Amino acid sequence: MKKPATPKSARKPRSDAQRNRERILEVAKQVFTRRGADASMNEIARRAKIGPGTLYRNFATRDDLLATVYITEVEKLAAAQKTLSAELPPIEALRAWLLVFIDYIAAKKIIAPALNAMAGGPSRVFQQTTQVMEEAAHALAIRAIASGDLRPDVDPIDLMRAIYGLSAAGSADHWPAKARKFVDILLLGSRP
Repeated sequence: MKKPATPKSARKPRSDAQRNRERILEVAKQVFTRRGADASMNEIARRAKIGPGTLYRNFATRDDLLATVYITEVEKLAAAQKTLSAELPPIEALRAWLLVFIDYIAAKKIIAPALNAMAGGPSRVFQQTTQVMEEAAHALAIRAIASGDLRPDVDPIDLMRAIYGLSAAGSADHWPAKARKFVDILLLGSRP
């Protein structure tokens, strides 16, 4: 008896297709960083060592690719939260995640001008990703509060805002190093 066909959307992508997609996203991030929103899709395909057809099969438009690059950066934050929670004590996991958050902000600052140039603006992308970041921060804070390492009145979103504010006020080259030091100050001031 013949096995029924699996709907295309339910199938797991082949491993080579998944590798192609990951390579496209990494190369696209680099190219958008250097060239902005007007980066050539053909250049991205060439640098990813794939044909343009493969690129367009995965991402029909430049905006689709750009949004996916940004969403992938946010997904890395969510994955880091899970990994760090499993491997580190609560306050150390929160600290390590805030350091990853600094790296995310650095990437966002580079990608943001291109996101802002998207048709319709970046609001749908930001709405989709804000909740992911907030959930990760809350999960880490809840663990740190439960362990007694963090005061119960500390809002992890305030910690994120403080770091983001530093990125906005600091010089383009030096703010990440200052933000890394600031994480320790924030956490010290948030202890019971």
